[in-house]
Amino acid sequence: MQQLRYSRYFKTFVILLDMILVSSVFVFLYWRNFEVKYDTDTLEQNILSVVLLSCFWILLSGKTRLYHIPRNVTYTIYLERILIHIFFFLLGVILLGKVSNNDFLKTERFYLALAIVLVIIPVKSFIFFLLKYLRSVGINHRNVMFIGQSPSSNVLQDIIRQRKDYGYKIFDYNHSYYDFQDLIKFWKGNGIHTIFLPSEHCLDKDFENELFHQAEKNKVKIALVPDIIQNNFYEYEFNYVETVPILSQSKYPLDFFTNHTIKRLFDIVFSSIILLFICSWLFPVIAFLIKIDDPKGHIFFRQKRYGFHDEVFDCIKFRTMKTNQESASKTTEKNDSRITRIGRFLRKTSLDEMPQFINVFLGDMSVVGPRPHMLLVDDYYKPKISRYSVRSMVKPGITGLAQVNGLRGDDGDMNIGMKKRILADSFYVRNWSFSMDIVIILKTIYLTVTGDKKAH
Repeated sequence: MQQLRYSRYFKTFVILLDMILVSSVFVFLYWRNFEVKYDTDTLEQNILSVVLLSCFWILLSGKTRLYHIPRNVTYTIYLERILIHIFFFLLGVILLGKVSNNDFLKTERFYLALAIVLVIIPVKSFIFFLLKYLRSVGINHRNVMFIGQSPSSNVLQDIIRQRKDYGYKIFDYNHSYYDFQDLIKFWKGNGIHTIFLPSEHCLDKDFENELFHQAEKNKVKIALVPDIIQNNFYEYEFNYVETVPILSQSKYPLDFFTNHTIKRLFDIVFSSIILLFICSWLFPVIAFLIKIDDPKGHIFFRQKRYGFHDEVFDCIKFRTMKTNQESASKTTEKNDSRITRIGRFLRKTSLDEMPQFINVFLGDMSVVGPRPHMLLVDDYYKPKISRYSVRSMVKPGITGLAQVNGLRGDDGDMNIGMKKRILADSFYVRNWSFSMDIVIILKTIYLTVTGDKKAH
């Protein structure tokens, strides 16, 4: 049975809700701080100001993609879009207050801006998580199926089955062969919205051509899953010369001098603040606890890691293990007997990574970036996953997109887990923005306070 789609109505509802919130904040602050006048001029000024602000909010959303929220978008990306949108909207409020004859905007524009931030972010975050919850319990789901098998589609299936909040329901076509009459009946009977198909042409060519034809005829979408193991599609981007599509070599955001300079300046300032105001008193406390728990070993642990363009550097951490001969040849396991009591706490709160702010200040690392792996891990996976080397296009980070999205630790199938991690790291390198770094830092602080379940 074909599902009724509510996306258009929901998007309209959210836009209207935002307009009501922005207008309500304006009206509330005006009535609270100004003597209400009912003369025509004042009323026209206020109505015009509200209309202009509302129109600017909607027009700005076309650039910030505030209302283009795919079901698989993470809160990190969503919060980044909200912050960017609000930042530019507040600039518009300040400029309107400068050029407007409205006395309220001239004197109270900063309070108006602050009130919008305090109202919009919680409301939109609530809606986001409400949608995630509804989809996780089977409401507003999208019926999908997979045809053809590949390592890439296996990873995608694993993600979809784990992330119920994405709202995909997989239907298995349990037949030894594909008969199109049967297949079409299966699509209609289960309301199939999308078919995921490997891009490696693993199916018979005639069957594949007929599949595309029948899917288009029956209004079923086909999504191609690129080979994430060997395919180098991240090295290219889709462009047009007039109407002719071409694939041109990608230029990553941090390849641009301005972006690189902004990130490096932020790293220097941020690491200096942390080292001066936090590490100056925190380091002696942690050092004392490490020595009390296990007096035999050193306070700090240095390990060779690959950095920017695969240059090897000494990554500094607080020692969390008993002195052992396997620290450079064996990765950490869950309930690893080598981890000390204070070490377990340091790992849970990620405080063992704090000395890496020294690496950041020296320029070996960045605050945000792909986490540096042990040399043996990098050497093992580089030949197996061709896009693995994309990580080295930026400096490794103390925290990263993969870590704040729960892709940390070695639970389950390590090969699938690593592929997911590389996908997240590749996405970060390809889509870096300063606001994304800020959101990742905020999420890292939250995980540090609450404890990261994936840390061990």
